[in-house]
Amino acid sequence: MIQNDVIIACDFKSAEDTFRFLDLFKDEERKPFLKIGMELYYAEGPSIVREIKRRGHKIFLDLKLHDIPNTVKKAMSVLSRLDVDMTNVHAAGTIDMMKAALEGLTREDGTRPLLIAVTQLTSTSEERMQQELLINASINDTIVKYAQNTKAAGLNGVVCSPLEAGMVKEACGKEFLTITPGVRFADGEVGDQVRVTTPARAREIGSDFIVVGRPITAAADPVAAYRRCVAEFLGE
Repeated sequence: MIQNDVIIACDFKSAEDTFRFLDLFKDEERKPFLKIGMELYYAEGPSIVREIKRRGHKIFLDLKLHDIPNTVKKAMSVLSRLDVDMTNVHAAGTIDMMKAALEGLTREDGTRPLLIAVTQLTSTSEERMQQELLINASINDTIVKYAQNTKAAGLNGVVCSPLEAGMVKEACGKEFLTITPGVRFADGEVGDQVRVTTPARAREIGSDFIVVGRPITAAADPVAAYRRCVAEFLGE
């Protein structure tokens, strides 16, 4: 059974910086669920995934694959060899691409990590979506349609902003997972994301997982910030 959780975005440039951060949590009973994104994965490769997993952390490998179906299928078959817990593609790649990703990610014994799809990045506003991407539908309608396509392809859920989690649940069912970046403390800075909310509000709207980066990683006391985030999101 999937448990709701806080995922820390480990957006560091090197293994050294990452392990310096993770060492702060060595005495914590709760080993944080971690997101490894493009910068760190491209800098360090699969070895960083294996070492973090060895330390007992769950891993969301956030590479947002988006290419022709056959290329994505082959890439996912490689990633399936890593013991990650979650990975993703872009929903804009079409249902066929997402089905191919699912096929490539599924191992011979039928097991696989959770596979989710990005709807629209939390840095994308409706104005930019319409003027730069020429998508004339509203951002909410687009996100719901992408989520419905993701479900039709057989994936587990989507990445969306917490502000859209409720409408995704309504359209795709409560078992369909919502993984939401764009979470900030009420007294924190928004940064470069435009569709944001707090951990407590994200829970109320319907987020299953929240992805939190700088409010934890750049905090004066990252462990205290993580504990606060868990308390606000999970009510612990």
